[in-house]
Amino acid sequence: QVQLVESGGRLVQTGGSLRLLCEVSGGTLSSYHMGWFRQAPGKEREFVSSIGLNGGPIYYASFVKGRFNLSRDNAKNTVYLQMHALQPEDTAVYYCVAGRSPYGVTSPNTVDYWGQGTQVTVSS
Repeated sequence: QVQLVESGGRLVQTGGSLRLLCEVSGGTLSSYHMGWFRQAPGKEREFVSSIGLNGGPIYYASFVKGRFNLSRDNAKNTVYLQMHALQPEDTAVYYCVAGRSPYGVTSPNTVDYWGQGTQVTVSS
């Protein structure tokens, strides 16, 4: 059974940076499209970013606006989401996801595995 464990979420001030990590166990990372979703209080879960099996293609939600960078290290079974210029509206629980669908993981419908989430809070 594939398990995804997120880390790196914390309280940060507006304009700050964070790097989220997703460590994968129970499976071979190179077999999965990987990505991140987030859910803010009172809002629906939304797509943030995804990355293909070998590092491409990479997709970002429109609200990212060049602030985030998604990468993966298949040898370390780890996915990284580097976030810069964080704003209070980025406050949410961030979930790492994995999927085998050839359509990637830009939709919850094609996600096979979800992590437990890591809380990101951006103070104004």
